Amino acid sequence: MKYPATKTVDVVDDYFGNQVSDPYRWLEDTESDETAAWIAAQNKVTQSYLESLPQREEMRARLEKLWNYERFGLPRRRGETYFYSHNDGLQDQSVLYKAASLDAEREVLIDPNTLSEDGTVALSGTVTTEDGKLMAYALADGGSDWRTWKVRDVATGKDLDDVIKWVKFSSIAWKPDGSGFFYSRYAAPVEGEELLATNENQKMYFHVIGTDQSADPLVLEKPDHPKWGFGGSVTDDGRYLVIQNWKGSEPKAQIFLKDLRRDDSPIQELIMGFDAEYEWIGSIDDTLYFVTDNEAPKRRLVAVDVNQPGREHWKEVVSESNDVIESVSLFDETFYVIALKDARGKVTRHNLDGSLIDELPLPGVGSVGGFGGRQDATETFFSFTNYVTPASIYRLDLTSGDVSLWRQPDVAFNVDEFVTEQIFASSKDGTKVPIIVTRRKSTKLDGTNQTLLYAYGGFNISLTPSFSPAIAAWIDAGGVYAVANLRGGGEYGRQWHEDGMRLKKQNVFDDFIASAEHLISQGYTKPNLLGVRGGSNGGLLIGAVMTQRPDLFGACLPAVGVMDMLRYHKFTIGWAWATEFGSSDEEDQIKNLLSYSPLHNLKVGTCYPATMVSTADRDDRVVPGHSFKFAAALQAAQSCESPTLIRIETRAGHGAGTPVSKKIDEYADLWAFLMANLK
Repeated sequence: MKYPATKTVDVVDDYFGNQVSDPYRWLEDTESDETAAWIAAQNKVTQSYLESLPQREEMRARLEKLWNYERFGLPRRRGETYFYSHNDGLQDQSVLYKAASLDAEREVLIDPNTLSEDGTVALSGTVTTEDGKLMAYALADGGSDWRTWKVRDVATGKDLDDVIKWVKFSSIAWKPDGSGFFYSRYAAPVEGEELLATNENQKMYFHVIGTDQSADPLVLEKPDHPKWGFGGSVTDDGRYLVIQNWKGSEPKAQIFLKDLRRDDSPIQELIMGFDAEYEWIGSIDDTLYFVTDNEAPKRRLVAVDVNQPGREHWKEVVSESNDVIESVSLFDETFYVIALKDARGKVTRHNLDGSLIDELPLPGVGSVGGFGGRQDATETFFSFTNYVTPASIYRLDLTSGDVSLWRQPDVAFNVDEFVTEQIFASSKDGTKVPIIVTRRKSTKLDGTNQTLLYAYGGFNISLTPSFSPAIAAWIDAGGVYAVANLRGGGEYGRQWHEDGMRLKKQNVFDDFIASAEHLISQGYTKPNLLGVRGGSNGGLLIGAVMTQRPDLFGACLPAVGVMDMLRYHKFTIGWAWATEFGSSDEEDQIKNLLSYSPLHNLKVGTCYPATMVSTADRDDRVVPGHSFKFAAALQAAQSCESPTLIRIETRAGHGAGTPVSKKIDEYADLWAFLMANLK
């Protein structure tokens, strides 16, 4: 293939004596006219190639059919009103509705599809007052992480004048009386730098309804710690503002507290030291409950007395077990604990003293989520899903304990024709790595199957079974779909995560390579029929393994990946990932970063697998310059006929809020590319 010419520049950086050239540095300026011309030229080549693939239109038609099913969000009740989202199938964005009861006729409250012609303005968060009369809602424009919060009168459906801007990585927390809410924001960036400038010095404010944002009083700032961020929650009884203080991406926190019964109350230091995770889940009077991995790598539930917050006074409520606690909800005097057992969900109920009541029956093996609501609620809702089962929603009567099905999607997909199984690979150092494989029951394990292996492996994030019309289309077309739970994730707790961080990052790549080899050895596929995909940290994963083992894969799909491990921390929130990766500002990390950085391990004259890098022009999480530089270097290094393309989406970001129409187009391109090159 003939690729657009990409100029090189003479840039060399010194990293503690390591001289590293960066010939495509100019592509980091994603707003320049020169970069815009490069993007247009690359997209022209990519689209020309994709348009030539006979599988593309057939796959798009199948995706549209599979995506066109009615789906609901989890209902929640505030005051006398229920709120839930609904999508009739192919709507770009789901619509938020209100209703007087679960079975009553619903009314549109917010329809984000009316906010932009191309469906790229998304509803990214809603928080309703205790009485259900006001709803604060967040809008994301074109995929950016920036959020603009507005307030809607639920009865009239009209917006108030309140507008809160420059919010990122923060929800809001209403005062119980609905007079205002707490939120965190950054200073407005310099015009033109909104998608690139570093995000530091987050501050917490209180917004009084009916006033201008400029008048919002400051609640908390730490100018001596520019990398600290703050998330606020208000206890259901209105006594306390619980502030989770974070720094970087590592899930370690501090907890501050403010007594809301006095306007002039000081900010109290409750849990300090950044030694562990602390997630507040509820309170009874002056006792606050936290899920933590303090002295419990797989997490436990503890009670902290506001009046005696010293660690020697903490009380263990639910102890650590072999299963990893994912979340806990408190209703009346009962805890609902969602845990993972080999990346599969389970729910147990416990008394206030932590003693086990029972395990909640689930419809099968998969993922469970939900259990939201106020502590005095009489009902809650949860969802259940796996790779072949769309999310069904169940209502749990908290008084009787009865569970009933509320909504179950009807998809053009015969679940009975497919099977999901869990297998285990042995990594380089002997660690057992779980892989969940979904395929047709009729699939023969004779090594002839086009197979897609997906993974993430980082940031304490657990990959659990969930339904996607895109994955259903791949499996329905005869493909095998495998998800590997690598170290670096959260599937087995804190140690599993830490064994895939910083100087141990190579474990993640070894786990993935071992998973690929295991699929081959077990007859699922062969190297030339094996495609691999990952996004964000998973994009880094794919970039690393394809440079380390280009012989092992037939096609690679790295998406929105962190590809330049020496400069990632210089843009937007990238600095926060240094706790996960280490950074080039640390001398003891340089050799390790250089050993796997995808951009720096491409070797000219190597035959790399067919590759389609994907990114988006408004991604301000992992800025697209990463993918631009990697794609340019890959095209220059490629020695064989396998295509090396980049697909650059416009008016899109890191993934959240992407319109359905864009998702269908993207997956039609991705799956057609795989089908054409896995042979």
